[in-house]
Amino acid sequence: MAGASRPELRIAIDTGGTFTDCVWADGGVLKTLKVFSTPDDPSRAIGEALRKIGVGARFALLHGTTVGTNALLQRKGARVALVTTSGFEDVIEIGRQARPRLYDFFFERVPPLVSLELRFGVQERTGAEGQVLEIPSADELARLREAVRRGEPEAIAISLLFSFANPENETAAEAAMADLGKPLSVSHKILPEFREYERTSTVVVNAYLQPLMQSYLERIGELARNLGGGSGESRKKPEPRIFVMQSSGGITALEAAAREPVRTVLSGPAGGLVGAAAMAERSGFPRVVSFDMGGTSTDVALVEGEVRPGSQAEVAGFPVGVPMLDIHTVGAGGGSLARFDAGGALRVGPESAGADPGPICYGRGTQPTVTDANLLLGRLRADRFLGGEFTLDVERTRRISAEWLKKQGSHLTLEHFAEGVLQVVNANMERALRVVSIERGYDPREFALVAFGGAGGLHACELAEALGIPTVILPARPGALSAFGILASDAVKDFSRTLLWNIADGSPRAGLQKEFRKLETAARKEFHAERWAGTLLFERSLDLRYRGQGYELNVPATGNAADRFHKEHQRRYGYHHPGKEIELVTVRLRAKVKAARAGAAQPTAKSTRRLSRRAEPVERATVIFQEGRGIATPVYERGDLVPGQSLKGPAVITEYSATTVIPPGKKVRVDKAENLLIEIR
Repeated sequence: MAGASRPELRIAIDTGGTFTDCVWADGGVLKTLKVFSTPDDPSRAIGEALRKIGVGARFALLHGTTVGTNALLQRKGARVALVTTSGFEDVIEIGRQARPRLYDFFFERVPPLVSLELRFGVQERTGAEGQVLEIPSADELARLREAVRRGEPEAIAISLLFSFANPENETAAEAAMADLGKPLSVSHKILPEFREYERTSTVVVNAYLQPLMQSYLERIGELARNLGGGSGESRKKPEPRIFVMQSSGGITALEAAAREPVRTVLSGPAGGLVGAAAMAERSGFPRVVSFDMGGTSTDVALVEGEVRPGSQAEVAGFPVGVPMLDIHTVGAGGGSLARFDAGGALRVGPESAGADPGPICYGRGTQPTVTDANLLLGRLRADRFLGGEFTLDVERTRRISAEWLKKQGSHLTLEHFAEGVLQVVNANMERALRVVSIERGYDPREFALVAFGGAGGLHACELAEALGIPTVILPARPGALSAFGILASDAVKDFSRTLLWNIADGSPRAGLQKEFRKLETAARKEFHAERWAGTLLFERSLDLRYRGQGYELNVPATGNAADRFHKEHQRRYGYHHPGKEIELVTVRLRAKVKAARAGAAQPTAKSTRRLSRRAEPVERATVIFQEGRGIATPVYERGDLVPGQSLKGPAVITEYSATTVIPPGKKVRVDKAENLLIEIR
């Protein structure tokens, strides 16, 4: 990792809506812990987890957080002032003129994060080629500073026109705001790229999250120091270092995450995708669709060989231009609430019971959830949840669910109601899987489905069959795979700059080399400042488009980039123009330091045992798979299964972090990576 002395213990913690998941390496063997999340203050659950693990004076905490995401979704960020070029104050409200829903004339746009009275224009102008046309005077900057001060913002975003081409005027505005003592988000530092709306939106989102994330990460830092550093003589011990997972699929130092929290809005889901790709690769599957079903939501993504971020995304209705993994999220999870709409149709989600009150079977919830439906059908085993540490209340679930159904005027039996809940939530998740595969030109039959999260294994087989996916992979420790992905992630920083060069025959080599060297110099400076140890690796890429197009495709900056672009355009859109002029829009550099691959090939105790002829179930239970018919089903403990063993459904496989359901007729085997491979077709 980083620093002069290597931490003795590396702990990855992913904060979710229902559970906070922890993974750490102990003597070369990975261990897992799940504690209930504390939504009012996620740091409390982290403290509880660290105390249960028993951290010493030297440890590193790698954290995946949903604090930024939740702040955006719930509109609980800071009061932000926006400083921009005079005449462009309303860019964040005008946005793009594409209607989100074409035929919905009553659709209401998401209100901007900065109110009208907190948008300030400055008299300045920089040309598209970077020439400074008008410099703001000292009096103008003083007036601007006083106007911002009177607005009493909690954070300030600065985004001037064409500052990506020349930041001189933006730097002057930043200097004028510096002594106000508020967090500053400056566009040429965060996103030096064109497209005024997307750049301004990204900088505003960063400012909106800064005070909240800084405060939260400071609490995490203080908590870690108290647990690891102590006081008195123990203060001489090295302080624990803290790293935060980014939306791009790599970790960064706590200080960098606090400075640019916009890079962490998909922190936890990014860890899951990294972990899914790593575990699938161990089983020999480079092309996968990831399916992460947690307590409140489901995250899906597609991986072809290597996890690569995109440069444009939308979070909570706001464009975000920093690199992010292409993850599609729907409000479908174990805690998703069932309800009947005005027409009497059964609906599930996106509302969730979350960690508090949680599903009925947890002891406090009063409205049926997907988790309760799985319990009513026998798919979840009440006394084997969390390895037997927490017992699900079956009788309470049956009683309260029956009372709830009666209040809704429904005459469904509990079993038929529970089946309906699973059918509805599966349909919601199937649509999400189609978005990242079929709707983007990929055939899901050519991929494997990697299912994880606490509820992923309960629904994976039905979803794979609906989409024609031939194989389901249930990785080891599926309920904590996001935390594992965070533990295995590299330290990553992304750099970019818009150029807008016309190229006729490949790439302007000399100019490109110069631009990439500038980005590499900036990368070395930042990695050195954060005291990262290890070899710094660079990945160069280019955003290209046909001249006249509005959007571009990213291709590696190796070999003949123009040929790569033609092929990618053909794959993505079904056609290409070999003779048409290509425009180079943006150069991108991904810099990273490789992380030690925790548990990459370490055998556990069970994989050294002699393979028995057949696995023995720990019990047999009645499980309903379809049409209300119960089937006598063997229940296996995953810890009893060793590489090489195989089973045939129906079966239920329980473990500490999750439960897997194998429908009748499906075959499953344990491979050398200790993943479960389920044959669907």
